[in-house]
Amino acid sequence: MRILPSGSRALLLEFDSLEDVLAQYAALQDADLPVLDIVPAGRTILVIGDRDADLRSLAGQLETIEPGEHSGHSGDPVEVPVRYDGEDLADAAAALGWSSEELVRRHLEEQWTVAFCGFAPGFGYLAGTKFEWDTPRRESPRTKVPAGSLALAGEFTGVYPRESPGGWQLIGHALVDAFDLDRDPPALLAPGASVRFVESS
Repeated sequence: MRILPSGSRALLLEFDSLEDVLAQYAALQDADLPVLDIVPAGRTILVIGDRDADLRSLAGQLETIEPGEHSGHSGDPVEVPVRYDGEDLADAAAALGWSSEELVRRHLEEQWTVAFCGFAPGFGYLAGTKFEWDTPRRESPRTKVPAGSLALAGEFTGVYPRESPGGWQLIGHALVDAFDLDRDPPALLAPGASVRFVESS
């Protein structure tokens, strides 16, 4: 882990892998730190100190925190009902060397964790631990991906919270909104949460 200053009130933690980010983020969630927010990404974690935090002292505290378990927060996983009816399902399965049925089975059985959020409000990048996911993006991105689309790209799966452009492989759609301003909290998925997809008819 490398600790770098980021502005006057934050520190950027750099890591070699997503696995390292997930493990350190899990530990930071349980630590008593003078921070306003902890924001994970693919290879970094941004730690935003509170108004009175001394960054040098905070960096010293961060150096002492050992990585934790990253199988998701304690408690029940977030269940997301889905249908596997995406137009890229067969192509994504073939790219992974599986049948469509095998992809669906593995996607349902995977132990997904929200690694980080980004791209759009409520869009969670979910990483798995049981199977090897390395799904190529589409050669030609779509200009409009429907809200609720369940998709794969690289090592991640995710649900599009709103209609937007995108190059991920569409394997189905969720039957619950990923982002709803009338819900508290609006985002269905938060970093660190464990997620289980449930097939619905």
